[in-house]
Amino acid sequence: MFVFLKSLSRSVHQEEPELALIKKNIDEGECTSLTVWRKSLVICCNGFTVIDSDGNLVYRVDNYVGSCHELILMDGSGKSIFTMRRRKKLTVADSWHVFEGEVDECSRRKKLSKRPVCYVKKHTMSISSNVLAYVYYGGAPSNKRYAYTVEGSYANRSCKVLDESRRVVAEIKRKEAAIGGVSFGVEVFLLIVHPGFDAAFAMALVLLLDQMFS
Repeated sequence: MFVFLKSLSRSVHQEEPELALIKKNIDEGECTSLTVWRKSLVICCNGFTVIDSDGNLVYRVDNYVGSCHELILMDGSGKSIFTMRRRKKLTVADSWHVFEGEVDECSRRKKLSKRPVCYVKKHTMSISSNVLAYVYYGGAPSNKRYAYTVEGSYANRSCKVLDESRRVVAEIKRKEAAIGGVSFGVEVFLLIVHPGFDAAFAMALVLLLDQMFS
């Protein structure tokens, strides 16, 4: 299995409290290129497997249920990084809360006393708009301006995450083989994370886009 993951990688790789979890203090450097495989390494389980340019497993998602209202993004060793929970309120737009780490049963019984890192809301106002989703810091948008927008087409694996200054901080792109330029389709694609943006949070946004638009 990991031989296959390494081959996938080599084919291409030849200011709020919540802000610190999403945005790193890096102003220069190279982009991080990750290969995202829309498949769990666990048998009979839906999920994602993410590898870096050296073929190392960096993130994973193992979803054991069909109808998903909670997602947990883990690192390669299985440690929880972000927990994403769908809001239960009946609204037209699909929306999710993102928490740091894992939200355990105790936290659920206390109505999630843990403060969300951010709130992600699907954009549904206009079919002509290129915007897919808005990202707000904290638990709800209220009157706050969004921190990031996601634009493009997730179905075509062509998306950009932009900050308030319209600067691209992450991108989703189709993956092509190094020889022949053959596309891997929509099950295997690239996540390009620009310097200064957290790669794990970028992957969390990929998971939510998959829920909203798949």
